[in-house]
Amino acid sequence: MKKVSIVILNWNGSEMLRRFLPSVISYSKDDNIEICVADNGSTDQSVEIIKKEFPAIKIIQLMQNWGFAEGYNKALQQIDAEYVMLLNSDVEVTENWLSPLISFMDMHSEVSACQPKILSYNNKTQFEYAGACGGYMDKYGYPFCRGRVFNQLEYDNGQYDEIQTVFWATGAALFIRLEDYKSIGGFDGRFFAHMEEIDLCWRLQNMDKKIVCIPQSKVYHVGGATLSKENPRKTYLNFRNNLLMLYKNTLSQDLTTVMRLRLLLDYIAIVKYILTADFMNAKAIYKARRDFYKLRNSFIDDRIEIQHNRIRSHIKEMSMRSVLWQFYFISKKKYSQLTGFNVDKYGK
Repeated sequence: MKKVSIVILNWNGSEMLRRFLPSVISYSKDDNIEICVADNGSTDQSVEIIKKEFPAIKIIQLMQNWGFAEGYNKALQQIDAEYVMLLNSDVEVTENWLSPLISFMDMHSEVSACQPKILSYNNKTQFEYAGACGGYMDKYGYPFCRGRVFNQLEYDNGQYDEIQTVFWATGAALFIRLEDYKSIGGFDGRFFAHMEEIDLCWRLQNMDKKIVCIPQSKVYHVGGATLSKENPRKTYLNFRNNLLMLYKNTLSQDLTTVMRLRLLLDYIAIVKYILTADFMNAKAIYKARRDFYKLRNSFIDDRIEIQHNRIRSHIKEMSMRSVLWQFYFISKKKYSQLTGFNVDKYGK
């Protein structure tokens, strides 16, 4: 068994592999570390390029595109390691990037997963949208990060360099105990892509596990390599999966209030897109809500199991106040300005 398996899920990303695999290989040299590319049924030359140009890389071939969530579930069935690093193909890693993650996790058995500091590949002094310095969420399902609130990105001046508990760790660079990943059932494959890592981290915390950001490890992420932030398909998946995640995990006493308010807020978002003539994204949100209602009954058993087995009811890394209200109406644009939740600092 390896100590760490770095697993890169790939779908038609040959150019990204050529561009970023060399940094992963260069900075992950250790007999106890393996690097795998799980190919999600690519139709480009990805597999041939890996075999020819990166012969030391282990290839896991999936015969169709299972999406991010189920693709990783199937790939990790073929992995034997204590820890896995789920790494996007568009991430450039840095020297000594794994050591802080491994050392911390070895010392803290209560922590199931962590992430490094995520900076923008295109502007390396700025946090990157997908994860920044660790993710949080308010009770209505709106995610935000240390270093990123909605589309407002901060520059990295070391202001978030404490090791700190978070609500979710980004799927772009998710370092997790494989045993914990499997014990919780892995990603929800029905999500296909988007929100699956937040759902996974929420389920882990329900079982009294902790999620942490370790900024002493640093990587650079291109972001939007598959779908841009304003792509209607991404909008659809984010809204649909967010609603399904809330339905599964929200405490019973809060569920009706949360879902009623989300109904109102989602229709406000639809109106906003219509007023800006972005009819495709407006339609995507409407379709997401419609499909949520269609799918909800198939998630009843998941909700019953989660609520029955949960150990933690209050998760202090979830904000009890609306981040939407704080951002748009009180003009709190930075993580450090937000209120309504508390977090644990582990120290450097």
